[in-house]
Amino acid sequence: MLKSVRQSDRELYDIVMKEWGRQKNGLEMIASESFVPMEILELQGSILTNKTMEGFPGNRYHAGYRYIDELETLGIERAKALYGAGHAAIQPHSGSNANACVFAAILKPGEKVMGMRLDQGGHLTHGSKVNFSGKTYDFRSYGCNAETERIDYDEVERMANEFKPKLLIAGASAYPRFIDYERMGSIAKSAGAYFMVDMAHVAGLVAAGVHPSPVPYADFVTSTTTKTLAGARGGFVLCKEEYARMLDKATFPGAQGSMHLQTMAAKAFTFKRAMTDEYRETMKQVVKNASKLGEVLVGCGFRLVTGGTDNHLLLVDVRPRSITGLQLDTALDYVGITVNKNQIPNDPQPPMVCSGVRIGATAMTIKGMKEDEMEMIGGIIDEVASNVENIEALDAIKERVQELGAKFALNYPEYYEEE
Repeated sequence: MLKSVRQSDRELYDIVMKEWGRQKNGLEMIASESFVPMEILELQGSILTNKTMEGFPGNRYHAGYRYIDELETLGIERAKALYGAGHAAIQPHSGSNANACVFAAILKPGEKVMGMRLDQGGHLTHGSKVNFSGKTYDFRSYGCNAETERIDYDEVERMANEFKPKLLIAGASAYPRFIDYERMGSIAKSAGAYFMVDMAHVAGLVAAGVHPSPVPYADFVTSTTTKTLAGARGGFVLCKEEYARMLDKATFPGAQGSMHLQTMAAKAFTFKRAMTDEYRETMKQVVKNASKLGEVLVGCGFRLVTGGTDNHLLLVDVRPRSITGLQLDTALDYVGITVNKNQIPNDPQPPMVCSGVRIGATAMTIKGMKEDEMEMIGGIIDEVASNVENIEALDAIKERVQELGAKFALNYPEYYEEE
């Protein structure tokens, strides 16, 4: 599929091939990343990218929509079936766009919203002051209990009844525990607010039935189709059927213009794949692998925020090892393991240094790793943490990482033609 690029733009081709080599044999442990099947690569690079389309099935602004209507309708119906939702919008270009579509549907600039604090596990679009959400709406942020490091639902309820937001948001990008969607929905209702769940990180686990579903309790559910869903690079929104027209109008023309048809096709395949037994088994293994890795790291002297995990990710406090998140992130990357430095609740370090790292199990589980490999990786992380500034030791560790990675190499035989 890159044969033409290799001939016409060798400089660009070489860059892509270097990234291919990194992905092929590296140990990818960033919680928001996964590896997609060949079908996703084919569809997102397909002839559908040639077509411009606006509107919705049965109500388009460009001719030539016959087959596009079939495509979008198929994706919508698959999303609804997968999650048991009343309506689905699959046009949002990303998870952030999906959130923006919901905001556009129910909020006016300056109206009140509650979301989780970014430095305690929330997402930029949940009210960060540097993001459009925090600049456009009147956000108040809730966080975690200082002792348990879990969401303090009593405090959320107190804040909601005092603040009276029009929208209450649940969901996080660095929170390793189940969220009580039923309780949050009840809090929203008591405060007279809409309830939205951003399930981007756990959408695949929800689809596989290994994580509670927010759909029965939320007015709107937003997500990406990447991360644990391990599919197209895009977003989508689920909502109750009564909000369908409101959401669609807010998506187009409210928040977006023309749709990315090649990505929407890939989303349709993503939803189909998530209904298979093979996919469900993979997601079950993701949870097992994350739990096992957490056990190993605790045994190596690290501390897990909240004491463990219920999902695909670990938020690891590295202070017991007398290093920073930045140091461990950098050293692990050097040996071929990618994680990301991440603030922990009430972190004394600035965001670009951090006292923690976020580690995910999804990508390497997709590559075929199980508990035994998680024990090996945990041991390697332990060694790296003890040698963050010892290049000689890191070089020796790098060789072992390369050997392990080669045993679980990414395989796209029809995509990249090796030279």
